[in-house]
Amino acid sequence: MNKRDELQLQCPLPVSGDRVLLAHGGGGRLMQDLIRGIFLRSFDNEWLRRLHDGATFPVEEGTLAFTTDSYVVSPLFFPGGDIGSLAVHGTVNDLAMCGAMPLHLSAGFILEEGLALDTLRKVVESMAQAAEGAGVQVITGDTKVVDRGKGDGIFINTAGIGVVPPGVRIGPQEVQPGDRILLSGDLGSHGLAVMSVREGLRFTGEIESDSAPLHLVVHDLLECGASVHCLRDLTRGGLASALNELAVSAQVGMTIEERLIPVREPMRGACELLGLDPLYVANEGRFVVFLPDAHVEVALAAMRRHRVAQQAVQIGTVTAEHASLVALRTVLGTHRILDLLSGEQLPRIC
Repeated sequence: MNKRDELQLQCPLPVSGDRVLLAHGGGGRLMQDLIRGIFLRSFDNEWLRRLHDGATFPVEEGTLAFTTDSYVVSPLFFPGGDIGSLAVHGTVNDLAMCGAMPLHLSAGFILEEGLALDTLRKVVESMAQAAEGAGVQVITGDTKVVDRGKGDGIFINTAGIGVVPPGVRIGPQEVQPGDRILLSGDLGSHGLAVMSVREGLRFTGEIESDSAPLHLVVHDLLECGASVHCLRDLTRGGLASALNELAVSAQVGMTIEERLIPVREPMRGACELLGLDPLYVANEGRFVVFLPDAHVEVALAAMRRHRVAQQAVQIGTVTAEHASLVALRTVLGTHRILDLLSGEQLPRIC
């Protein structure tokens, strides 16, 4: 055996096939093939094309908004979406809740050894389509590969940057007693859509994720003349958890009307069957708005011009009494306290 043969035996090259290999995260030729063949092909833009350690870009006048999130949803694909589109919508929506128009995203992929490359392509292509639909670009990212059995296919971390227009002040500290609470649409579809696939359940009526970008609704809301005090999207923990978090942060009380909260019949029936409360089920395309009573009608009109918020309604009021508590007035006219859950009804839904 000559020296060249000996080196080939000691340093074998990994074989690239239709699965993710540990070498895809090793910084070598296979990693470059993965970046150029899948990520750059789908996300191609002038910043990402440089393949630098980061991206530099100009910003508009205003205040920068910055957010980050991680996505571990199981299964990767579900009715109405997948982990790729969900990662884009979730990050864009977090920026929108700050009053910001999103500019750019980063994407970090944690891949499990053995993942089908075709699955990765589908996720990345879906992510690229969602980004294009939201008017943003993925301009920097990262890829890591973990051993087989040490991950769950794909985890995605995203960060997003946007610009809040001058004069816009949105946050829990702006919520005031007397504010009205608006809800952008019906509740619970995302959580049940994910669970239906995960558990192999079939329900009467169509249940699809409500995952969608919300920044254009928020843009029109801010442009219509309404004095918006606070926005919050209804992800993990649903409506009840979001209101509780804001009530504690703003040190106010809240009362909402059960009869005014839209829940589609397929959702209501599925929740009754499974013992779930739709007020706590996660959404990925719904949000609440806090604003003065005088601005409710103009705000609802602006929201309803968008398909994702056509069912927008007023559901409650902020009060000075019972700080940090959220009360639900039931259809029977009684009251019950909506508290934070101790655990999680539906894990791994985002």
